[in-house]
Amino acid sequence: MSALIRERRVIADRWVFAGTPAELPAQGDVLVPLSLWSAERDGLAARPGRIGVLLAPADDPAALVDDLPQLALVAVDFPQATDGRGYSTARLLRERYGYTGELRAVGDVGRDQLFYLARVGFDAFALRDGEDVAGALAAFADFSEAYQASVERPQPLFRRRTNGASSAIAARNRRSSLAALPHEFNFRRPDPIG
Repeated sequence: MSALIRERRVIADRWVFAGTPAELPAQGDVLVPLSLWSAERDGLAARPGRIGVLLAPADDPAALVDDLPQLALVAVDFPQATDGRGYSTARLLRERYGYTGELRAVGDVGRDQLFYLARVGFDAFALRDGEDVAGALAAFADFSEAYQASVERPQPLFRRRTNGASSAIAARNRRSSLAALPHEFNFRRPDPIG
């Protein structure tokens, strides 16, 4: 069984995957593919337990827009580590569609992807079998800064640096200009020469 990291901690996975109606448990948290959710939406929503939907790489996340408030989990499948469509899916779900529930990367998910997956909005990661969990947790600290904007940090690095530098320069200039002022002001006009 693969390890599950959520919010940068290893946790137990309480979700059961059901690919067909026959596999659905009577109760509890269940993860179903988009095709099953689309076909059985009302029945799934009425059963006891939370519902999650698994999106395949070719699935359009826009199909879930109206249902997102009732979904506790959206899982995005990465059949191969080189398939980057899930990154776009995650960013759409978070930024365009406003999804705030658990967003989980599943499939061929390894240590070298975690930092980047978190930047596009994933907060849970089902690691591929055999992946070193301690090493995977360390991946979140691989880079101290990222240049590009992301779901995590909407301002790119140059804006963060500019804003911080502008504030520091403005504060320094205020201190300098105050120090340059004479302690006593002389408001007398100079005597005219002549």
